[in-house]
Amino acid sequence: MAYTTIDDPSAHFQTLIYTGNGGASRALTNDGNSDLQPDWLWIKKRNASRSHTLTDSSRGLTKYNEADDNGAEGTFTDKVLSVQSDGFTVGDNSSVNATSDTYVAWQWKANGGTTTTNDASSTSVGTIDSVYQANTTAGFSIVTYTGTGSAGTIAHGLGVAPTVIIGKDRSDTSQWFVQHPALGATHYGELDDTTAFADDANYFNDSTPTSTVFGVGSDGATGGTTNYVAYCFAPIQGYSKFGHYEGNNNADGPFIYTGFKPAWVMVKASSESGQAWVIGDNKRDPDNVAVAKLFANASSAESAAAGDNNWDFLSNGFKIRTQDDAMNKSGVTFIYMAFAESPFVSSKGVPTT
Repeated sequence: MAYTTIDDPSAHFQTLIYTGNGGASRALTNDGNSDLQPDWLWIKKRNASRSHTLTDSSRGLTKYNEADDNGAEGTFTDKVLSVQSDGFTVGDNSSVNATSDTYVAWQWKANGGTTTTNDASSTSVGTIDSVYQANTTAGFSIVTYTGTGSAGTIAHGLGVAPTVIIGKDRSDTSQWFVQHPALGATHYGELDDTTAFADDANYFNDSTPTSTVFGVGSDGATGGTTNYVAYCFAPIQGYSKFGHYEGNNNADGPFIYTGFKPAWVMVKASSESGQAWVIGDNKRDPDNVAVAKLFANASSAESAAAGDNNWDFLSNGFKIRTQDDAMNKSGVTFIYMAFAESPFVSSKGVPTT
């Protein structure tokens, strides 16, 4: 079996950094090895406080939520105007394109906006109808569904079991929900908050995702009688990994093996409240020690304080270089999501440089 099936991760995930110009219609082109037409865009202003903008090609690019806010889905016609074969176009909204402000856009490819509708009663796949678009090569799908107010299962389209699910009630004020393999199906986290992961069967019905469906409970955050969006991720060797590590409160912190050089990593203390969802990437800070951080749960500007939330991005993983509680408090379990810049070994068995 080949070490990886994805020799060029930029075909499925890319980060783009840019400076705004205030234009009413500005096309931005990605700079990766492969062209990437994004289906999920996550954009954040870097140099000033501003909420995160998350939109996707399933709901329509005028629809958005904010990672740092529990509010219902909004509609804007001046944020992301369109996607192209290798990038996207923004309007003049200050969240995405104010003159001289700096931005980062994290982008994932699903299925080019082409969706599949699953009628659960007709297909016998799941118990709740869903619409999904899936990139089975990269283990990523976007799922929309309407809950029933009772526990049920929902088709995701990946063909393998997702291990991370990030989702939001689109219609109401409600916390983001996160399921992660390190905690299992009994626990949930909240992307917009600093709380620890909690045990509650009403979120995911204590059901582990399968190759066809994931479960939701009766809680309004996941399974109420309203509309939802869920982003589902399955690990792909050499491209993505979702795991955990234990903090040691040492500047020579843990090394986390991923099997690839990371392009993007998000870390959260899962066993303790009060700690942020820390995000780093290889474009905002391409050199080690990397110090440029943003926080999914906060609208604050980028932090680049030396000694605070520092890490190295290495050829086969990442290493914590801080004693900061948000990434390395002793005795605390930290979960992570990571996507690759390049695999450690190519599909032909050759170590990459």
